[in-house]
Amino acid sequence: MLTEAFPKLNDSRAMQQLRAFLRSGWFIGIVALLMACSEIFSLELYVIYAYVVFGFVIVLVSEDTLPAVPMVVCGYMLFSSENNPGMHPDSLFSKPYAQFALGYAVAVLAVLLIGRLVSKLLQGKRHGVPKLLAGFLLLGVAYLASGLFSAGFDGKSVFFGFVEIAALCGFYFYFYFTVDWDKVTEDRLALLFTIVGAGVLAEIVGLYFNPGAPGLDGEGNRNQLYTGWGVWNCVGCVMAMCMPAPVYLAVKKKHGWCFALLSCLYFLGVLLTQSRGSILFGAVVFVACIVYTLIASKGRERIYSAIVYGALLLGGVIACIIFSEKIAAMFQSLLNAGMDDSGRLSLYEQCWEAFKKFPLFGVGWYDTPGIQLGNGSMYPNGNPALEGYFVPGFAHNTFFQLIGCGGLFAFVAYFFHRTQTVLMAVRDPSPLKITAALCIAAMLLTSFVDNHVFNMGPGLLYSVILVFAEKTPAARPRMLAVRK
Repeated sequence: MLTEAFPKLNDSRAMQQLRAFLRSGWFIGIVALLMACSEIFSLELYVIYAYVVFGFVIVLVSEDTLPAVPMVVCGYMLFSSENNPGMHPDSLFSKPYAQFALGYAVAVLAVLLIGRLVSKLLQGKRHGVPKLLAGFLLLGVAYLASGLFSAGFDGKSVFFGFVEIAALCGFYFYFYFTVDWDKVTEDRLALLFTIVGAGVLAEIVGLYFNPGAPGLDGEGNRNQLYTGWGVWNCVGCVMAMCMPAPVYLAVKKKHGWCFALLSCLYFLGVLLTQSRGSILFGAVVFVACIVYTLIASKGRERIYSAIVYGALLLGGVIACIIFSEKIAAMFQSLLNAGMDDSGRLSLYEQCWEAFKKFPLFGVGWYDTPGIQLGNGSMYPNGNPALEGYFVPGFAHNTFFQLIGCGGLFAFVAYFFHRTQTVLMAVRDPSPLKITAALCIAAMLLTSFVDNHVFNMGPGLLYSVILVFAEKTPAARPRMLAVRK
């Protein structure tokens, strides 16, 4: 906006270098590093205000909002375990001054982003119609109408439905209209999630310093593997979503075997979260990543990547044999959980009963299974301390959540949206689209046994992945690229 008011600044070498830095991997790295430091060392307010400063700079000097994408992806993952309100009710954000400081920072960032959106729209550039518009509109209506004609339909349920759909698609539309996509390099999405994945991996290592976390002595419990933004299941989902990103770089870049190795480290991060769903479905996605790497890479790079996978497999088997007792001790609470459904089957049954009572629109977001129905007590994150919390209890399965809360209308709307995303991925597939599809598959598959599709954090990542998959030049149909 500053350069629009003073066009001569565009010719300044300092301005050009600043713009180049904001669009570089170095800036993504700084944002991700601040995120990890904030979560590990409880520096939330300092980092949030650093993001505010970044926001001012981006709005004033950047040509578009592309540099803001890393902050959107990292923003919700900067909250520390020490300040988790469910585990520590008297922590930082229970204090009025911290709540005010957080709210003020969020408000400033919102004003900056909205201002940039308005200025971009006033430029009058044609953007076309987003391919996923119809699906998101239908799904949004379904979320807002959840519980219609039942006792669970009220203003609070409607508002939560709005928050749900806004988290899922808000930044898809925002970046669609505010990023100059013709200037976006095709490796941007992979680079972003590869760097963010390193930050999440650092946070996972930090989880093992939580009081009561599992150790090599067999003491501790995986229940203590939590951050300020989610428990072990949430962290496992995000790590699994970042895991396919290095695969694109392994296929497209020189020395791709280094990125194949990095993808393996990210899968190790998934294992360390001790989330059963993330481990199970993350393994499925990881195998798909290996197969794609070995098929899509060429010549020596394919051989080197195969050596990496083979060596790590052999090393993993040897480590499990030599250190079996220590590994078993660290994962003891996971092994103890075994095949226990942790109350999920009861929740699924309650959802089905809710669907039978109100098949068209369900019972709404807050008359959800485990809260008002039956005798359950599924509070957010399974923590009774959060009774009355804004986020309702969830069914821990996408299908049952949809039919229980939103009925047949919500299920049909979601199916239509999912069909649109699948068609976008399979039409003229590219390495970028395949990588994006693997990232989203990690989220969708783990949601068979969890509620990540309805968690606002993964929803932000989901919206970013979709808009990159649609708008990055490498992801567009070849016919359009040639015509251009």
